[in-house]
Amino acid sequence: MSNEELTNSREQSAVSNDKLGATATSGGRVFRGSLTLGASHLLRNLSIPWRVFKSKFPLASFITSRIITMLVILFILGWALFALMALAPGDIVDQMMQQQLMSQTENRGGGGKGSERDNAYSAEQIARMRAEMGLDKPFTVQYFSWLKRVVVHHDLGVSLISKAPVSFLIKSRIVNSLVLNLISLVFITIFSFLLGVYFSSKAGSRTDLAATFFALFFHAFPGILLLILLQLFASVTGLFPVTAYPDFPIGTAPARFVFSYSYHIFLPLLASFLGGIGGTMRMIRSTMLDQMGLPYIMALRARGISERRVYLNHAFRNTLNPYITGSANLLAGLFSGSLVLEIIFSYPGIGRLMYDAVMQQDVNLVLANNMFISALVLLGMTISDILLALVDPRIRYGKEG
Repeated sequence: MSNEELTNSREQSAVSNDKLGATATSGGRVFRGSLTLGASHLLRNLSIPWRVFKSKFPLASFITSRIITMLVILFILGWALFALMALAPGDIVDQMMQQQLMSQTENRGGGGKGSERDNAYSAEQIARMRAEMGLDKPFTVQYFSWLKRVVVHHDLGVSLISKAPVSFLIKSRIVNSLVLNLISLVFITIFSFLLGVYFSSKAGSRTDLAATFFALFFHAFPGILLLILLQLFASVTGLFPVTAYPDFPIGTAPARFVFSYSYHIFLPLLASFLGGIGGTMRMIRSTMLDQMGLPYIMALRARGISERRVYLNHAFRNTLNPYITGSANLLAGLFSGSLVLEIIFSYPGIGRLMYDAVMQQDVNLVLANNMFISALVLLGMTISDILLALVDPRIRYGKEG
């Protein structure tokens, strides 16, 4: 075969290979396109029941979607908490070893060679303790084991330090935190609406300027500093106790306990009230002022409707939407702020229990505490979303904003 014929045959084979490659590429694109279309068609078919349910029952579908979102967030949050605890240096076994070594050293008066020999723990003993507590497994495996125990067996586990059931420890503290935070929320809500509506009617006056100044001042004032100042006031004057809980149980004298409890929590409640009312009152005041400048208010006034009815029956109702949205954030802020409050005033609440559990790296107690508080906060946000959908039907149809 001549060189010219050989060259021509090579060119023909190259052209044929290019055609085959182009055909294969186009075939692959067609195959991937068909897979994408098939997947989208399958998802569309699977979503038909949900779309029918949403069209027939918009409010029920809205509530269902919010609850599903809350459960997904709790699942991701629990996994993230296990990851953070795994990244923290040391674990509860190290804490237990350190406590035992310190107690043995104190009992032996500093110890000598014998105490050093008694205090020497082998790696096998430490590994056995970690295996008994399940700390030798990856944090993802630990999380799914904990989740299975909670969902299937309804068991939150046992505290690794006190060996008491976690559910018992949370029940004994969560009621105290709920009572304190709900009382704060009720007082903040009542006075915020009263003051916000009143000062909106006095906009621009000296009284309104003074109220706005004090609201900004207490809203910007550090909460921990306010708590410390109030405790110093209690210790110096002796007018109030420095602790926020009575020294006797409610079962001994219920009526006396109620009065004593009100007396003990006055200063912590005052700090929580002053820290929360500033921002809420300003929000209600600004919302009322915005409503009073809208055309429908002018139309109501032109019809001869009294100013009292314009304020309370019309403008006031439209301030509920932003407050309902902000109340969930306010509840979350109260729970997060109660941690400092409970530590400073020695209040036996869930925040102080969580602080002790974090310091001791008690995984079961830390996770249960965080998940419980997060569930309460997310539940508050879900309830606020549902209330918004009830107040404003546009939200359940996805027309908000």
